[in-house]
Formats: sequence, C-alpha cells, structure tokens
Amino acid sequence: MRAPTRTREPVSECRLTRRVQFYETDAAGIVHFSWYFRYMEEAEHALWRAAGLSVMEPESDIGWPRVAASFEYHRALRFEEEFEVRLQVAAIGQKTLRFTCVLTRDGVRIATGALTVACVRHRPGEPMKGIPIPPEIAGRFQ
Repeated sequence: MRAPTRTREPVSECRLTRRVQFYETDAAGIVHFSWYFRYMEEAEHALWRAAGLSVMEPESDIGWPRVAASFEYHRALRFEEEFEVRLQVAAIGQKTLRFTCVLTRDGVRIATGALTVACVRHRPGEPMKGIPIPPEIAGRFQ
C-alpha cells in the first residue's frame, strides 16, 4: 500500500493503492460490501496523517464520529486485484467534514462513496457535544 507523505500544507485528497486480500472476499470471491467502508476509512486516516494530524490525537477530548456513510457499487472487486482508493475533501462545514471516495481498478470505476464526520467534544461523565471544528484542524484541509 502506498500512502501520501506528511505535509504542513493543506491537503484536499489522498490516494491509496491496495490489493484485495482473501479475507476481504465472500464465498464467491468478491469483496464483501462492508470492506468498501473500511477502505474509505483507511484513506481518511491516511489523509489526516498527510495533513500532519490524527483522527484520534492523544490527550485530546475532540472526536470525529461518522454521521453519514454511503456507497454505490458499479463493478466487482475480486481476490488479488489491485485497486486505488481516492478520497477527497468535498466540504468543510462549521462542525462537519464531508469526503467523497472513488475506488478504481485500471482506471475503471468500481464504487463511489461519501463520508461525513462531525467534530465533537467528549469528556468523561459528560454527553458528547458537537463543536465547531478548531481552526488549526480546519486549516489543514482544503
């Protein structure tokens, strides 16, 4: 798997190259639909790292729960096939980040997806609460 390098410039996209593993497939040898969400999340975490951040910073009380996730499937992926996951920042709201995701194999679209995460504060003994995205985080994405 190839991932982007870490930078201090704002980032807007991440591209990962992966190979389908046997355990990701169903009895027909086709990638199970649930793995597409894992691929998208893997690219999201790589995007955060490329921005010099982590989706789960140590000692931070800020979290990023998923509030929406979807995929449309256009073609099958099978064991041993190599494919690319491309995740892009689609929108930066006051309290949310929205990403779009496209999986391709040899330039052919396999699946398209979307992910929305919310910025929340979670402290022990208190309910989770949506908060504005801190400028030092929002400024790392474009």
